[in-house]
Amino acid sequence: MARQARAILKRRVILEAAASVFNEYGYGASTIAQILERAAVTRGALYFHFCSKEALARSVLAEAVTTEGVRPQPLKLQEFVDVGLLLAHRLPREPLLSASLRLSVDQNARTLFGTRWPDWIEVAARLLQAGQERGEVLPHIIPAETGRIFIGAWTGVGLVSETLDPVPELTTDIAKFFDLLLPSIAVPSVLIKLDTSPGRVPRLLRAAGEG
Repeated sequence: MARQARAILKRRVILEAAASVFNEYGYGASTIAQILERAAVTRGALYFHFCSKEALARSVLAEAVTTEGVRPQPLKLQEFVDVGLLLAHRLPREPLLSASLRLSVDQNARTLFGTRWPDWIEVAARLLQAGQERGEVLPHIIPAETGRIFIGAWTGVGLVSETLDPVPELTTDIAKFFDLLLPSIAVPSVLIKLDTSPGRVPRLLRAAGEG
């Protein structure tokens, strides 16, 4: 069991090192040598877990879709908001998540591996659909269509924010984005109950035992 735990830990170290290198250099310019140096492991150790740079990239993308920290709420629209806010908090802090975004907007990498955007769209659409069935979402809203637009806009906010100087806090920008978006999709009596503030993030993290 101890050997298995060490193997799992080493695999994670290598994967996070690869994500860090992909973030810094892009997929095309990244090399196995850079990843080895960043992870401080031998070539044999890396190839025990990953057969190639392509396998590393695919494994980074496999980590992209996560709702970690999101807890069940009385309102499904609040869960929808929480997914967006928590991801905004985690993205700048977790190389695996930021590298998955970097790979998805890199045309060459996208051609090789595709993206996880369809999966994210499904997450958003599922929450919107559940909210609509509970009377939280306006009846004319099409969950799949709105989920697609939401993911595209969220991604755009994240990409633009990181290019600015100084870099704004992404949770603040995403909170403002929700304030613009929600009045067009939420039933008014539900809208006033939703917490879109950046301050919700630390409360969610504490509830999940991470704060």
